[in-house]
Amino acid sequence: MRILLVNWNDRENPHAGGAETHLHEIFGRLARGGHTIDLVASGWPGAAREAQLDGLRVHRAGGRHTFALRARGVVRRLLRASRYDVVVEDVNKLPLFLPTLTDRPFCALVPHLFGATAFREATWPIASVVWVAERPIPWVYRRAWFHAISESTREDLVRRGVRRERIEVIYPGVDATWFAPDAAEPRAREPTFLYVGRLKRYKGVEIALRALAVARQARPDVILEIAGGGDDRPRLERLAGTMGLGAAARFLGFVSETEKRRLLRRAWAVVLTSPKEGWGISNVEAAACGTPALASDSPGLRESVRHGETGFLVPHGDTRALADQMLALAADPTLRARLGRGARAFAEQLSWEQAARATEAHLHRVIAQGG
Repeated sequence: MRILLVNWNDRENPHAGGAETHLHEIFGRLARGGHTIDLVASGWPGAAREAQLDGLRVHRAGGRHTFALRARGVVRRLLRASRYDVVVEDVNKLPLFLPTLTDRPFCALVPHLFGATAFREATWPIASVVWVAERPIPWVYRRAWFHAISESTREDLVRRGVRRERIEVIYPGVDATWFAPDAAEPRAREPTFLYVGRLKRYKGVEIALRALAVARQARPDVILEIAGGGDDRPRLERLAGTMGLGAAARFLGFVSETEKRRLLRRAWAVVLTSPKEGWGISNVEAAACGTPALASDSPGLRESVRHGETGFLVPHGDTRALADQMLALAADPTLRARLGRGARAFAEQLSWEQAARATEAHLHRVIAQGG
């Protein structure tokens, strides 16, 4: 296949996150399998205009705030230059409405749509743009086929008016060889919980901080480590200071993949308290390390965490319920061990190779079925 792929970021972008991990893990495998893939993505100060990443030829256009305007011109140019078998738009952040540019077979890859959660992150004018931009997706993408990364995302698309039969759910994978338990890296001595991900307001990290404060009233040795960067860090640090958490809330900043794995192995559980995710990749990376997860019972997260088997789901925003689960894990090593074994078994059922094969088969069907 000759594939034209479009996403806001490539994996080298400083703003890359789980969506970019997903994109490169899958399409990098397709490229290594012999498919030709051009990726259109945004640039950043100092970035090369073109690059080769994971077998993908990357064409960078515009920047974080101008990509939506610049990308369509690059897509038009590439469509004129080559006869692609299929166009794939990763609808991540603002949709680019690329079906209006081509009659080629089209697939929309959707991690998740923001909907009203945009207002938790951005100012009203920006959030309104995101909310309004998502409204015409069922109409503008009416001839597209959809790749959703979870049942939650599929149900969201169906509620918005996308036909269910045009949506394929393909779960993300995990590298269960790299992310794996290691007896040489034991659990932390103190009850240590870990958030790993971008520090964005909509991620709800303040809920974990408030739960930490509640839990420490019963167990003063409970700790929360926060790995990752983002523009919400100053606010979160101020909040931690206001609650008197001191060294119990440890902001670690950006960490390497090796350091992330070490943190996942030593944590007693990861914590993810978003109101909405496409999947929750850090939950599954933790699971592969034999580490349970405590997460909001939110779309996406309720699929990457199996309640009572790989961790626990709590009502979103319920700091008392989250604190109670932190205390339960802190008090019961047998429970932690059982959930850790269940988490590892769950992760072993997922692989990027399987996700890539399913994506390849889906794209072949999209091409065969056309628009």
